[in-house]
Amino acid sequence: MSAFLILVIVLLVILGALIFLLTRLYNQLVILKNRYINAYSQIDVQLKRRYDLIPNLVESCRAYLAHESSTLEAVIQARNMASIARSSAAGDPTQQAALKQLTESDNALSGLLGKLMMVVESYPELKANQTVSDLMEDLRTTENRISFSRQAFNDAVMEYNQSREVFPAVLFVNIFGFQPAEFWRLESPAEGQTLRIQLDKNATLQP
Repeated sequence: MSAFLILVIVLLVILGALIFLLTRLYNQLVILKNRYINAYSQIDVQLKRRYDLIPNLVESCRAYLAHESSTLEAVIQARNMASIARSSAAGDPTQQAALKQLTESDNALSGLLGKLMMVVESYPELKANQTVSDLMEDLRTTENRISFSRQAFNDAVMEYNQSREVFPAVLFVNIFGFQPAEFWRLESPAEGQTLRIQLDKNATLQP
């Protein structure tokens, strides 16, 4: 066997090994990316339920909380903003900017919801209302589901991000188009964020 033929065989073996490695690496990243996208879809289902429950709770509280109309309208405005951000993120949860906007909007909504819950707790007759009580229980259940889904999503994002950062994946991820994924970050909304929500007495619901 000539030296040239041996060289060709060695090069073919190296090329085959490289193709095998890259194919395996690409498939692994696709699997991990799909895993965190699927995990996000579980959050999206619960967020939609949460955003559908909030208007019902607000309307049920209006008769009792006429003097808290600014709080109720702020909740509706925050809910509308979060709903719009959710629709944008649901279109492509791999887009970091859309997911960041959603997390910020949802965090602001959570802060206002917490304020509304405190108001409701201070009115025994309102707490005793069966409709309000049922809606609050549904919201608590949904919040728990969101919390579990959020943890699963962040775990999937961490696994994906770590896989794209290790060698040899780090050499090829940009070529393959695998961008880093955004975590769902929980931050207590600052007062400034809450105040930036424009109150509109004629606020309408976004789907």
